[in-house]
Amino acid sequence: MTADRFVVDDLARFVLAATPADMPGDVPTLMRRNICDSVGCAIAALDGDVLRAVRDQIEAIASAPSASMIGGGQTSVAQATLFNSVAVRYVDQLDTYLTPGGLCHPADHFGALLAVAENVGVTGAEFVLALAVAYEVQCRFSASVPVMAHGLNHALQLAISAAAGAAKLMRLSAEQTANAMAIAVADNVSLSAVHSEPVSNWKGVSPGITAQRAVYTTALAQRGVTGPRAIFEGPNGLERLFGQQIDLRLDDPTLAVVRETHLKKYCALIHGQAPIETALKLAEEHNIDYRDIESIELETFQSAYDIAGGGSFGTKDIPQTKEQADYNLKYLLAAAFIDRQVGPQQLRTERIRRADVHALLQRVAVRPNPAMTSTYPRMTPARVSVMLRDGRSVTREQHDFEGAPSRPLTWSRTVEKFHWLAEQYADDHLRDAIVDTVSHLGDEPVSTLTALLTKVSRYPWLPKTRQAI
Repeated sequence: MTADRFVVDDLARFVLAATPADMPGDVPTLMRRNICDSVGCAIAALDGDVLRAVRDQIEAIASAPSASMIGGGQTSVAQATLFNSVAVRYVDQLDTYLTPGGLCHPADHFGALLAVAENVGVTGAEFVLALAVAYEVQCRFSASVPVMAHGLNHALQLAISAAAGAAKLMRLSAEQTANAMAIAVADNVSLSAVHSEPVSNWKGVSPGITAQRAVYTTALAQRGVTGPRAIFEGPNGLERLFGQQIDLRLDDPTLAVVRETHLKKYCALIHGQAPIETALKLAEEHNIDYRDIESIELETFQSAYDIAGGGSFGTKDIPQTKEQADYNLKYLLAAAFIDRQVGPQQLRTERIRRADVHALLQRVAVRPNPAMTSTYPRMTPARVSVMLRDGRSVTREQHDFEGAPSRPLTWSRTVEKFHWLAEQYADDHLRDAIVDTVSHLGDEPVSTLTALLTKVSRYPWLPKTRQAI
């Protein structure tokens, strides 16, 4: 069998052939919007317990400095990939692409490709293009294969796409790129158990490890290390694993999947965005005091119930940690009604364990609705019904949320979100400079952006004045 007959070789040619002309119309602006979103998420995470642990580990192994960490310091490309990737994920506000039987987070590429781009000295425009290529490969794989329905974690397709983006930036040959992607995915078949109860820190670290390994193995491919080229269609390959052909539509060069990504307003899994927005609007419309609530019922689609409502991924009755709380629709609705927002403060351990929210979440019931399930992922419906102690019942239903492709978060709203997330870590001047640099990513080196990100404080030191968007 010749190399030209392998799917991964066709994919490599797709990656290397991509040009800015393949990003039509509004796509470059939307890519910059999602970059701004990723940066804000990362900055808001810098004082998180897991981020401190990762930074301590990086400093302990004393890697040679060659790429920047958000919040200051330099380390190796692989270690910067890990740190920046975990930062983007930590407050659970990163972008999402939804498919039947699964999902993925394209922003998982940001930390990896930013480190590679800085290290190899490319321009902002080249970084945006490589990121668009990675988005496309990851999302096309996700659309073709219901990865999570097979019990696997969506970090699997991230391995392929992170290697693809890194190879694009490193200007590898087609053969090297094919080997990089094959190596990366061969050892990154991870389990969706990372999303199941009891949810642990590893949920947010796992994609960073996958991206880190993909960057490292891409460098090995650059040096001539070969990978299993029949990784898709060959004996014991991905198509055998999933029991289906994997169609990446490689005859279509368009890089426009960013149009289909969802951005988040709330610190919660994507399946919680519509329920939280619905609950907040219901509380506002009816001036609901949480102390007057007798019970809350949420109807939603099956995937949301399974992952975060007490279904097949485990019960959701006693959340104790950030990772358990942001994957718990009962907690998220209770916090929304009590605090009237779900931001980083609602994911702090001391907030999660307070008696008021635990008392209310015990009165929250989550149920799957077959009619709603039939509309997913085209819609993410939610119906919230509240029974009040005086006997009144109020209900609100939504089919999407601000941030979904049907109601996309605009550039200006994304900038608002960025300032809300980052205001305690960077003063007005630095935040404005970061936004301006992201909005004009072009011929200047990407190091212009990384230099600004190293000036962000690791710890919140400025007052919190902005309301959640």
